[in-house]
Amino acid sequence: MARKNRKTHAIGAAFLMLAAAEPAFALSGSMKVTGRASQPIGHYEFCRQSPSECKPLDGDSGPLPLSPALWQDIVNVNVSVNSAIKPETDKEIYGVEEKWAYPTTAGDCEDYALLKRRMLMQKGISASDLLMTVVLQPNGEGHAVLTVRTDRGDFVLDNMRDQVKLWSETEYTYLKRQAADDPGHWMKILDGRAPASATVTTVAGN
Repeated sequence: MARKNRKTHAIGAAFLMLAAAEPAFALSGSMKVTGRASQPIGHYEFCRQSPSECKPLDGDSGPLPLSPALWQDIVNVNVSVNSAIKPETDKEIYGVEEKWAYPTTAGDCEDYALLKRRMLMQKGISASDLLMTVVLQPNGEGHAVLTVRTDRGDFVLDNMRDQVKLWSETEYTYLKRQAADDPGHWMKILDGRAPASATVTTVAGN
């Protein structure tokens, strides 16, 4: 079997496993958001420089109906961006501690997530289902990932791994993410799996 066919078969099998596990998603598949959160300073500056990226949407379109084709798009975008972009800190690239930007050859965690968000939007996924998200790593450092809201749960695209996981299956503590109806606003995440012991206003370059 050709390599491409094997990869497609593996993605299809993963999607079937998601469908079989659907009852569990009702318990842990979707994040709970509660109240307004502060906007990360890097995202605030990003919105100032590119206001069209952060303008309010025409409402919340609701979770993305996940199909095998869309699942393949999500997995492929995560892998391709992780492979194409070299991990470097904002200090190494721009000479500043924190800067959110679309990467070309190198970037840190939020840059990977921004690029994945744009690429998935180009594939027809609504911005209301592609949410920049701030988390804490087990070591207490801040990190940014992209959350994809779907009718089978909220999945995480992470520059630290090629596998796309349900948010509740990751090791992170979730703090806040973009509002589904307004990319310039952020919402607190109620992560019932573990208490969040810190507030992150900047994101470490991971």
